[in-house]
Amino acid sequence: MSKMIFINLPVKDLAASTRFYEAIGCTKNEQFSDQNASSMVWSDAIVFQLLAREYYATFTKKPIADAHAASPALFALSRDSREEVDAIVEAAKSAGGKIDVREPQDLGFMYLRTFEDPDGNTFEPAWMNLEAM
Repeated sequence: MSKMIFINLPVKDLAASTRFYEAIGCTKNEQFSDQNASSMVWSDAIVFQLLAREYYATFTKKPIADAHAASPALFALSRDSREEVDAIVEAAKSAGGKIDVREPQDLGFMYLRTFEDPDGNTFEPAWMNLEAM
């Protein structure tokens, strides 16, 4: 089995979050989804596990962070072009996300923007021209 990353995120509204992640390009894996969780496949190696907050709480004794009030993590997502960066940001906006929570950055060899999902988790889609570095 190849190495994979499963990013477990607590969500307030599982159905709304599932729709949001589908809008930004994920596919729901029904085999690992139920009333408590949506398994959202980003790539062959990365899966976002959206977990209802009550269910997420069964995995930890720590308080669950409110990503609207604090930054528990920042998720960078590689894209193949500047246009793909803009497209995923616009898809996030159309699906109810908050976009450009930080000023877009265009460094010539790298272009990135940010968006938040409905639960406040921050994503940073980025394109890099490795040849220009």
